[in-house]
Amino acid sequence: MALKADRCLLIARFQPLHYGHLVALRDAFSRFDEVIVVIGMASQSHTPENPFTAGERILMVRETVKWDNMPLDKVITVTLPTIEVSRVAVHYVKLYSPPFTSVVTLNPIVERIFKEEGYAIMRPPEYNREVYRGSYIRKLMAEGSPKWRELVPKPVADIVDSVDGESRVSMLYRDRIPGYHWE
Repeated sequence: MALKADRCLLIARFQPLHYGHLVALRDAFSRFDEVIVVIGMASQSHTPENPFTAGERILMVRETVKWDNMPLDKVITVTLPTIEVSRVAVHYVKLYSPPFTSVVTLNPIVERIFKEEGYAIMRPPEYNREVYRGSYIRKLMAEGSPKWRELVPKPVADIVDSVDGESRVSMLYRDRIPGYHWE
């Protein structure tokens, strides 16, 4: 007997989780019984674009959900290894997650590949994307600016501090290790 739930999928890298992600999570909970949070590019860490590990990002999601009083028992966290974005990626997502009815995204490529596979697409409210963007937050960290702390929920700042994440990001941007992508 298959369990039926009104479940959506929300995919992001969460590098780091910020208030834009929190707005999307809140919106997903307002529309669905359960939310599958997919940690994208989970096999990458310690790079300028992906400085945090999958485990650190899972903690960011869990602690933020609890901090914001969302129902943690209605969150399913899935990690997705780094794969090429194509319609084949939908197959991998389906292998790594429970069944879902809709995909919550603002990413036009993710939207297209899931739409082509027949999934309903839900767009969360946009929340000042010029500021609430991982690349901008990482840039502030690399520069040593404390302003990044205003852009992430307190549990995320605590997790970043616990892993010396600001120093990690700063080193990754400063040393410009060959072979890494730069924003």
